[in-house]
Formats: sequence, C-alpha cells, structure tokens
Amino acid sequence: MPLENLPVTVIKGVGERLAVTLEKIGLKTLQDILFHLPIRYLDRTHITAIAQLQLNTTVMIQARVLRVQVAMGRKRSLVVIVEDDTGTVCLRFYHFSGYQKDKFQQGALLRCYGEPRLGTSGMEFYHPEYDFVDERQPTPVDENLTPIYGLTEGISQTRMRGIVEQAVAMIHQYPPDEMLPVEVNHNFQCESLTHALTYMHHPPHDAPVATLMEGLHPNQQRLAFEELLANFLARRKIHALAAIESAPVLVLASDLRERFLAQLPFSLTGAQERVIADIARDLIAGKPMLRMVQGDVGSGKTLVAAMAALAGVSSGRQVAVVAPTEILAEQHFYNFSDWMRVLGFNVEWLVGKLTAAKRRDALVRIASGEAHIVVGTHALFQEDVTFSQLGLAVIDEQHRFGVDQRLSLRQKSPAGAIAHQLVMTATPIPRTLAMTAYAELDYSVIDELPPGRTPINTVLISQSRREQVIERIRLACIDGKQAYWVCTLVEDSETLAAANAEETVCLLREALSGLSIGLVHGRLKSREKEAVMASFKCGDLQLLVATTVIEVGVDVPNASLMIIENPERLGLAQLHQLRGRVGRGRVASHCVLLYGAKLSEQARSRLQVLRDTNDGFVVAERDLQLRGPGELLGTRQTGEAQYRVADLVRDEHLLERVNALGEHLLENQPSIADKLVQRWVGQRKIYAQV
Repeated sequence: MPLENLPVTVIKGVGERLAVTLEKIGLKTLQDILFHLPIRYLDRTHITAIAQLQLNTTVMIQARVLRVQVAMGRKRSLVVIVEDDTGTVCLRFYHFSGYQKDKFQQGALLRCYGEPRLGTSGMEFYHPEYDFVDERQPTPVDENLTPIYGLTEGISQTRMRGIVEQAVAMIHQYPPDEMLPVEVNHNFQCESLTHALTYMHHPPHDAPVATLMEGLHPNQQRLAFEELLANFLARRKIHALAAIESAPVLVLASDLRERFLAQLPFSLTGAQERVIADIARDLIAGKPMLRMVQGDVGSGKTLVAAMAALAGVSSGRQVAVVAPTEILAEQHFYNFSDWMRVLGFNVEWLVGKLTAAKRRDALVRIASGEAHIVVGTHALFQEDVTFSQLGLAVIDEQHRFGVDQRLSLRQKSPAGAIAHQLVMTATPIPRTLAMTAYAELDYSVIDELPPGRTPINTVLISQSRREQVIERIRLACIDGKQAYWVCTLVEDSETLAAANAEETVCLLREALSGLSIGLVHGRLKSREKEAVMASFKCGDLQLLVATTVIEVGVDVPNASLMIIENPERLGLAQLHQLRGRVGRGRVASHCVLLYGAKLSEQARSRLQVLRDTNDGFVVAERDLQLRGPGELLGTRQTGEAQYRVADLVRDEHLLERVNALGEHLLENQPSIADKLVQRWVGQRKIYAQV
C-alpha cells in the first residue's frame, strides 16, 4: 500500500483516540508523520561554561544554586542565582510555586537549558528548562541533537518522538516517492529523499551541529526546496482555479471616470494610471481578479481602489472595503463618502462598535443593495453579513488577514459569479518573496509618489537630548505645525526599557504647558479614540502622543514632525509606516528616532537604513534580511502557509529555481504537482476551497 494511504494506526500504540488527536495537526497517514519535521533541535550534547555565554544563543549549563529569592517588582518573580567555576548567572521565573522554590536548595547541582537574554541583573535565563543532577550517578550528556516537534493538546513531546521513531523505522519498507527530477538530489548533494528524512529526524552523533541549527545542512535544504515548491504549487492552484470561474464584468464608463477625476485637486501619477489599467483589464475579463497592489506609504493606493470600486458600483454591483483597524476603516469611509456621494452612490459603515440597532439597519441596507459600497473591519467577514450583488472586495493592509479570511468574502458572492478581489499593502514586498508568498495573486506596483509629497528628514537622537527634542516640538507647534510623539508600550515593563504612553503624556503636558496635547492608544474606548483623532485632524490638538495604533490610516497634512521613542524595539517596515504619517503636506517634515541609552551597533546600523532612504522597497529589502518575513507578511494568521523546514529569508536563494520548476510541473506534470501539494500542504483551509 502506498505510504500516503497507510493510516497512523499502523504505528504501534496509536489507537483511534490518539489518531483523532494527531489529526488535529494534520497527521492522518504514515507519510504525514514522516514529513512532520522537527521545528528545531535542542543541543544537549555539551555543557557551556557560564563565562562563555552569548546572548540569544541556546545552550546548556551545569551549575550550583548559590542563592534564591523572590523579587517584588511590577511582576513578582523567583530569582535563582547559579554558579560554576567560571562565573554566575540568573535564572528568573515569573510563574512559580512554593514547591518549586523549595527545590532550589543552596548547593544543589542542576543542568539548565535555554537562551540567555539581557535582563535587569545582566544576562538572565527566563523560564529555562532544568533538571537536578544526582552527583552520585550523573546523567551523561546526550550523544545526539534532540528534535522538537509541533504538538497539539493531548500529546507530549516524548510521545511524539516515539511515534516518529517508529515511522522512521518503517521508512525503508515504505519509502516516500521521489517526485522531483533526479538532479535536485544531486544539486543538494543529498543521497535520497528517504536519507534526508531519516537524517532530519535522527541527526547522527557526528552531525555538524551549527549547520543544522542554522537550517543550512544539505538535507535540510533539499527538504526546504520541496516544501517551498509545494506551497508555491498550492498557491498557483488557487490562481488556476480562479481562472475557470466566472465573475461579473465591471466596466467604468468614461464619463463617470471624468466626473470622478474632476473633483480631485490633483492629477493621477503615471504609476497610478498604469495600475488602474491593470485592474481594469482584470475587471472586464469575466474571470475573478486576484490582484495585489503594492505601494509605498502615500503613493495613492486608496485612490486606485476607489477607481476599481467605481467600476463595480457603476456596473450595478456592490463593493466591500475591508481594513484591519477601525481608525483605517474610518479614514476609508470618509474618503469614499466624499468621492462617491456626489456621484450618487451610497457608502455604508460596518464595524464592531456599532450599536445593535445601527448594525441591524446597516445589514438591511447591505442585503437590499441600497448600500453600494460597504466599508468596515473584520465585521464584514461575519456570517450574518449578506450582500445583494457583491462584485468586488478590496482588502487593505492585506498582511493583517489570513488567506482564508480574504477568500471568505468570495463566498458572499451571488451564485454563478465570483466577486473580484483586490488586496493592497503599504509595505513593499521584494519581488522574489512576493512571487512565492503570494503566488495566488497577480501584482502591480505603484512605484511613484504624487507630486507635492516632501521627503522626510530622519535623524537619530539619544534620550540624553530629550529636552532639546521637546523644545523643538514647542517651536514647531508655535509656528502652526502639528507633531506626533509615538511610544512603543502603553504600560511599563520590567524587562523592556520602553516609554510609557500614559506617563509620557503627563510629562509632556508639564514640559509644554502652553500646548494642547492629546493621547491615543489601543486601550481607549473607540469613541474616546475617535474624539482625540478628530481633534488632532481639525487642528484643536497640537501634539498627539500615541502608540503604534497610528501606524496606518491617519492623514493629517499639517503634521510635519514625528518623535518615535525607543525605535530599536520596532521593525524597519513598521517604523517606515509610522514615519509615513508625516510628509503629507508641502512643508519640510522630520522624523526623530529617540533611542535609548544603550543602543547596540547592530541596532544603530539598522536604524541608519531609515536615515539613508525614504524608499519603502529599500527599507523592505533590508528589513527582510534583518527580521525575516514575519514583519513583511504579517503574523501567522489562520490559513497562512506555515513552513516546517523552509525559511523564506534564509532560503531566498532557492526561490527562483522553485518558481521555475513549479511552473514546469503545473504545465507538464500536474499530477505530480497535486501529489506534492497533498504531501506538504494537505487539506489546510487555505487551499481547500477557492
């Protein structure tokens, strides 16, 4: 029987109940178990001296308990100081019991495994794994790396390792099919797929530990290549399936286009015209559009989306516009209302904060078709939201949504005609990454800023010059300008030296007593937040102290100065988004990165990128190298591809070959493509329904 058809119950000790548990993480067959690769390894093969510890490097130490105490701060913690012959280090536990505390007797010998980080007492281990050592019969160190697997509730790491060990023992009896061209194994100097899987589950004692921990072993790279290929194929399958569906033909009449453009106080850029033409071709093709529009902060994506929406409503269809936050949704609501109502189209508003009565009335207008354009947040995904004739869905800041969320709007389309979908991002994504991570989408780039946008001068200033920065704000506001002061936390934290927004606003009101200062953060009620934002937009507030809730959606042309405290805590892409809140008027704009006293060379060089360029694509490329794809692609939402062995940044050098082979398989060997998708992706929601 083929490997992919053998149920997990062929493994000794796996009965029906455990099979149900394993199925929760997609493990239904023997093949699924073999391809359930370790997400990382524990290196317990040697002991590291405390004097040789390095930050952010996982190690094992062996040391004696020197002293134990309970530290009382904002958060109560158990502090255990341990020592070896070379030095001391702190173990800190925020969640602990009296029994656990009593076990740490002075002089007790223990092995501790974890990743030291910089804490209040210097280098510290936070909640490390540990075992007490019996000095009469000390346990020898491990001979091999210990694999760590993804789990679900109801199964332990030890149990999972036992299941995988049995599956690996059966691999020669039921070897997996080699589906890739033979030269792929040769390119990676890999003996076979069977050998690669065996090696990954049980690295031998002489395995190059550093190479494996970095994910660069040839066997890992061979498997990463196949996994990237399978995910690429799955996303291209979405694109192909969309091409055989029917969609409404949406045409923007030339006279309506001219009336729309006539109300604008500016002309479209060449890049906007080009992208609008791309979208127009999609909308008249009769096939569902799946297109991403990338554009830097302030490049005019909203206007492009409005032109697409106008084609929809003028063709008798409804348009949904979805944003990840109420602030951004509100911005879109006002923009679309201003543009569309004069042309005779109604714009509806649907967010979670609506009263039951207002929401009920809105749902009636949406279902009847009276609402031509519906602007909202995640509330639009809810089942009770039904459209009369949905023709187009626009998803802004698309990386905040999972693939299945984006595609769920298609299910609200009328029978026989799938709605078009336009997704937008203000975080430019490098082309190679976009080709793989968003292979289900066609994409267009707005690579030109509208005339009149002023370059933003970005400077790095130490907290030691804070008073000078505050004085600079005073002078700017006296001169009639407005400013932002961005804090990275709402509350203090014992371990993070970041500004407290609520404390900061009190200090600034004292230092700038003559100015009108407001505060906005995510914990304010929606009504309070809106009132503050409205006051700032109309100029009643001169300085707005805020958290990163203003990252997107805030457009105040008179705001020309931004202070970002502790910028070293944020990714470059997020800093670039924040910086984009200024520079929207015609006066020179400035962004001050007010960094902490201890700024590492790495952090300084990272922030230097923002000083050197206002180009979002350059920032994105650098952020991708430094922080990985999470900052660009968003957190792992439900339905997003989650890689087992591949890493989009580390393995970027594989992507061109992956894409080329993927297109070849789709065209010439579609059955192989389907098997690869089944092997690596299975029945995840992202690919189950299109």
